[in-house]
Amino acid sequence: MERKIRVLVAKPGLDGHDRGAKIVARALRDAGMEVVYTGLHQTAEMIVESAVQEDVDVIGLSLLSGAHMTLFLDVTQLLKKKGIEDVLVVGGGIIPEEDVPKLKKAGVTGVFGPGTHCEEIVEFIRKNVKR
Repeated sequence: MERKIRVLVAKPGLDGHDRGAKIVARALRDAGMEVVYTGLHQTAEMIVESAVQEDVDVIGLSLLSGAHMTLFLDVTQLLKKKGIEDVLVVGGGIIPEEDVPKLKKAGVTGVFGPGTHCEEIVEFIRKNVKR
């Protein structure tokens, strides 16, 4: 039996809106993935440490505050600094189109905005997870 995909869903920074993150977490769980939700107000260090402790395949970052260029990059840079290259990083929230290429270059492989169907996120993870 193949191990289920393990996903950490995290809310970096001071963004207190987690409805979307919870909906995505539930959709991933319903799709057969194991999901760990960190809760609100996480630092990059807390997120990466949780990812290591939980031995996840994917980190899903959710942010609506507009600080994605700082907070998402903090996570990807810390992963690189620790030599963690086998974790897929995806992000969602209010992210302007002009920021998407910069995020992808920094290691946020998938970027999903409001209105993205959960099935699209599930399929993206299944196709791109690094096992």
